[in-house]
Amino acid sequence: MSDMFTAIAEKVQAHNPSIVFPEGTDERILEATVRLKAEGILSPILIGDQHEIEAKAEKLKLDVSNLTIYNPETYPGFDQLVEAFVERRKGKNTKEQAETILKTPNYFGTMLVYTGEAAGLVSGAAHSTGDTVRPALQIIKTKQGVKKTSGVFVMVKGDQRYIFGDCAINISPDSNDMAETALEAAKTARVFGIEPKVAMLSFSTKGSAVSPETEKVVEATKIAQENAPELTLDGEFQFDAAFVPSVAAKKAPDSPLKGQANTFIFPSLESGNIGYKLAQRLGNFEAIGPILQGLNQPVNDLSRGCNAEDVYKLSLITAMQGITE
Repeated sequence: MSDMFTAIAEKVQAHNPSIVFPEGTDERILEATVRLKAEGILSPILIGDQHEIEAKAEKLKLDVSNLTIYNPETYPGFDQLVEAFVERRKGKNTKEQAETILKTPNYFGTMLVYTGEAAGLVSGAAHSTGDTVRPALQIIKTKQGVKKTSGVFVMVKGDQRYIFGDCAINISPDSNDMAETALEAAKTARVFGIEPKVAMLSFSTKGSAVSPETEKVVEATKIAQENAPELTLDGEFQFDAAFVPSVAAKKAPDSPLKGQANTFIFPSLESGNIGYKLAQRLGNFEAIGPILQGLNQPVNDLSRGCNAEDVYKLSLITAMQGITE
């Protein structure tokens, strides 16, 4: 495990927060949560039928006897969760609807985070991103001043670490969306010990091409700079001008980035998704995430192709967010 995750584990362990896992019978979830509990890093809460979880764990030769398991059907505080949900939804759902909705593991788990039973939630091993994000947006909601959540990846290889976003949520962000993602990504970077140097990416560097697409990035850069003048942030940049000092010296000699960007904001979801997967598959970077940013409390989404190590590391990140935000 990299030094970054070792440091995160040590910080989290001092607080031992509870993290909820709605997919309690998934073998990757079981393997990771047993490990997290055994190492004393955090206290997992598994959602599901206790007998089903125990039977699955027995087949995997895993001991879940010291893990907390909640079944929405038998949870003693279910009525209180229903009342809290109805109040949070402000008339959009009746009590009867809430009773049905909260028997869904992701909604039930999100309510545990909202009510303080858990510090964060990790899901997505067996559910779509929408299944994870929708309850978070309806219940936890975005922070004051943040209009949209966005998804970033921490890209790790050895001592190298970078932030890529938005790679998960907003398909076609406008200038305000891009700027908001950049400012939240800078906060995310700091949580994980990265002093952010933010590049707003495009197929143009400082006016080398002009189109509605490049102008969007130019405007996003201005908005972000106006809202956080102390932040090292610049654009619009082609990736090489943001990342390679010798290219930056030729294409953008006056930029404060100097080809040393470590936080990259993509102009669309397709470019962000392609970009992180190129780095992952061709560059052999580990992609941790997506980390959902801008929410009042941490909820994070696994890839359905994840392994137990991915679950373990995203759980550490979620716990870190929970103790620092």
